[in-house]
Amino acid sequence: MQPIPVLSEAEVRDWFDREIPTGDFSGKRVLLIVPDSTRTAPLPLLFDSVYGKLSPHVASLDVLVALGTHPPMPEARICEMLGITPEDRAGRLAQVGLFNHEWDREDRLTTIGRFSESDTQHISNGLLSIDVPVAVNARVMDYDVLLVMGPVFPHEVAGFSGGNKYFFPGISGPNLLNFFHWLGALITNVGIIGIKDTAVRRVVDRAAAMIATPRRCITFVVAGDGNLHNLFYGVPESAWEQAADLSARVHIKRVPKPFQQVLSCAPPMYDELWVAGKCMYKLEPVVADGGELIIHAPHMKEISVTHGELIEQVGYHVRDYFTKQWDRFKDVPWGVLAHSTHVRGTGLFENGVENPRVQVTLASEIPPDVCERINLGYRDPASIDVESFANREDEGILLVRKAGEHLYRLDNDNP
Repeated sequence: MQPIPVLSEAEVRDWFDREIPTGDFSGKRVLLIVPDSTRTAPLPLLFDSVYGKLSPHVASLDVLVALGTHPPMPEARICEMLGITPEDRAGRLAQVGLFNHEWDREDRLTTIGRFSESDTQHISNGLLSIDVPVAVNARVMDYDVLLVMGPVFPHEVAGFSGGNKYFFPGISGPNLLNFFHWLGALITNVGIIGIKDTAVRRVVDRAAAMIATPRRCITFVVAGDGNLHNLFYGVPESAWEQAADLSARVHIKRVPKPFQQVLSCAPPMYDELWVAGKCMYKLEPVVADGGELIIHAPHMKEISVTHGELIEQVGYHVRDYFTKQWDRFKDVPWGVLAHSTHVRGTGLFENGVENPRVQVTLASEIPPDVCERINLGYRDPASIDVESFANREDEGILLVRKAGEHLYRLDNDNP
């Protein structure tokens, strides 16, 4: 396959000039919805470009960070992420609102619809049948246009990230979030990641269609060096579709055989296991049965700022550990259960004995007693010489220096 070129800064700015129609936004109050700092994206360039294009034409432009259930970002960090200098904030960008999503505050959410039991049974192909209210950040009611701007990568819950996923779970309430994360877990990470047409994507798109405010979207595909391969604009469904096709070409790596040991290095932006779990999700398909995946994150101290207490109570387990003991776990937030089983991976639970397919080991600042309690392996990160794992694929050992965004699959694996 021919290498796919990346765009220069000038080409990115030219794209905004050519492709963003000011008529969609002229005279309107615009809410720009962006990712948090756990996604690779050249947001300073993108924010400066979109603000420069739209600000002369709009009534207002504010920013909402699509946190999902991630911890809120202080304003200084939001400014840093968007490339807003203190001088900008005090001057030309003083009137731009910078908001965090508040998923756990009912007074900051508004219910816009619901999925009935028959809806969820149909859309999940019979895996689940429950009534689910659809709630979203109430700020969407205060604007004339909602503009999503975010990257598309293979994703463990939705198949590919981006598009309407910035509404659900990006700025949604917990009920729908818990429903479709558990739906994805029932299908399994390996069965859903890197696939465009998934039950979860259908849930996300149908929920987003309930939002009365017009939606527009800028999607983009990020290269390994952090630059962009391309950008797409339109309604979220069409912009996402084009970006997902390109992401499938550049973010999925094929290998001929599985590996007995994988050292999956978490970048600094993954500062808790809640997000560093991506180091497992993207590599699980190429770990051999009985093999080991090591999440190497010497900077990581937390399981989850938001959900850590619950995760420590539940631990990390294969899907059937939960489904075969459902009365014991049904009242735990399903998003927590989904995270647990996605990190632990596939496996069996029979006659009270759990048999995960692979060993998952943490090499982080999370201490050994905590790792044992949550049912993961421990290794002292100081004992790992990263370079000793390099160039040993023929020995069944794989080193991934920046894990979490490129999906690895076997050559003959076509889920």
